[in-house]
Amino acid sequence: MMTVTFAVIYALGAMALGGMLVLFNQGGGYTVEVLWGNALGQSPWTYPGLLVIAPWGVLVLPFFATIAMVVVSAGVGTGMAVAVLLVVSLLRRRRASGRATSLGTAAGLTPVMITLVTLGACCSTTAAATAGVGLVAQVSGTSANNLLLNNWFLGVFQMVIVWVALLGQELVLRVYGGLFGLPTAAANPAYGAPKRSPRLWAGTLLRIGLLVGGVTWALSMLVEWTVTSPFSAPAALWFRWVVQYELLAFLAILSALFPRGTSDLILQRGGRRMRRVLRASLLVGGLTLTVGAPPPLAGWGIEGLGNELLALLGYSSSVGAVSPVFSPGLDLAFRWGVQYLLVGGFALAVALFPQQAFAPLRWTVGRTETADASPGSPSVEVGPRPVSSPASAQGRPSREAEPSRLVVSQGP
Repeated sequence: MMTVTFAVIYALGAMALGGMLVLFNQGGGYTVEVLWGNALGQSPWTYPGLLVIAPWGVLVLPFFATIAMVVVSAGVGTGMAVAVLLVVSLLRRRRASGRATSLGTAAGLTPVMITLVTLGACCSTTAAATAGVGLVAQVSGTSANNLLLNNWFLGVFQMVIVWVALLGQELVLRVYGGLFGLPTAAANPAYGAPKRSPRLWAGTLLRIGLLVGGVTWALSMLVEWTVTSPFSAPAALWFRWVVQYELLAFLAILSALFPRGTSDLILQRGGRRMRRVLRASLLVGGLTLTVGAPPPLAGWGIEGLGNELLALLGYSSSVGAVSPVFSPGLDLAFRWGVQYLLVGGFALAVALFPQQAFAPLRWTVGRTETADASPGSPSVEVGPRPVSSPASAQGRPSREAEPSRLVVSQGP
């Protein structure tokens, strides 16, 4: 009930801010019309659409914008309901949870805070720009007018953001799940948080930077699709989109959210040939993004930080210079520092020195204690101990406890 309530409230607010729902008193009756397209063939993602004219206002339901609104609203409703339950449980057991109250509350509200920033962006059908449109334009290298013209990108942006936020919230639930009375069997892992230290803060900042850079860098491909159609793009642009954008971006996102699982995937899981192909792709993508690409690759669309530096220094395109998307300022500094150097440099480090690259991320991973031994894990065994009972005190045979074993598996 709480989830449905929050989802409906968010959907109504997004529709009002995005221009899909306009409330005013005009009298008359109801008119319902299905829109199948326009004569110019523009914005095909909005059709078929539904137009409702009623005495209380106008309701416009474009095709993709409506789907995006439903998905985002469901995610927001779920995230807000879970956040409320998490806050209530933490407040009830504040004495037992200690420092975890403020951390769990902030992390539980993460989907709410992120989606409120881009409220109305997923269903913006008018030129009424919200704060989210400007934010998306700043981090993705385009203009607010271009996003409003190609407003399908805003819906994709919000769905990806909500998905990542819900993944983060799920990690919080795994850590604080016992506060909800979830059963904790002896075989289930018990998480022990890492100790506070400079290495913990450094690894945490690195994870935050990788997550922010990975999400914004992954969405940059969709921004370029608003200018260049993916169906008519040459092979060089597809190489840039797949290798330079998505491969490096998803490595950053997965490493920030799941550092241990991602490192195991690159170092241990899968066949040796597959791991070599993956690391070779990361090497090429990271090298071309952080250093640059020589001509004529730079002229074909495969470019990096070095190519943009050459353009700012006054060199021509014949030597590989490519004009940056932004003019010098904070936007260009974010693109170079977070997206090019951090995301691209991390991919380059993983390709060359994977153990050392994941070491700072593992500083933020605590230890787990399980009741089942794992290969290579240190263990402490506790032998059988007799249990005194009234029967043994009276001279009758006493029962002994079954042998028990406590295995402590500590992560790197």
